[in-house]
Amino acid sequence: MEQNKRGRKRLGNKKRHHNVMLRFNDVEYGRLKAIAGSYDLDISERGTISPLLRRLVLHVGSEEKDSLPCTSDLAYHINRLGNNINQLVKLAHYKNLRSPNSSLENEIQKANGLLNALIEITIEERTG
Repeated sequence: MEQNKRGRKRLGNKKRHHNVMLRFNDVEYGRLKAIAGSYDLDISERGTISPLLRRLVLHVGSEEKDSLPCTSDLAYHINRLGNNINQLVKLAHYKNLRSPNSSLENEIQKANGLLNALIEITIEERTG
């Protein structure tokens, strides 16, 4: 007759070598308790938090949303717009123009419109 093995199941090649320690403030700990309660778990019992967090982190299907535009790319384009505006202002000062001509004013308005459109798109992506 086969003897029942006792103790922890052997993990074999699935052995966990990396340790992560978390600290929570009172509000965060309360939220953790609420989440554990929704799974009918008591987090005061030893060995319940790790499997819960592992399940939440590793087994939740990742939803692929429309990704936000790369912020470094967006910052690069905004920087380029700023450089163009600076060049136009320097040119206006160089030529001793006290008030910019209408074409320079139109260019500045176009640049401001494009910048506002980029900011609105970014805000919509983050909220939507």
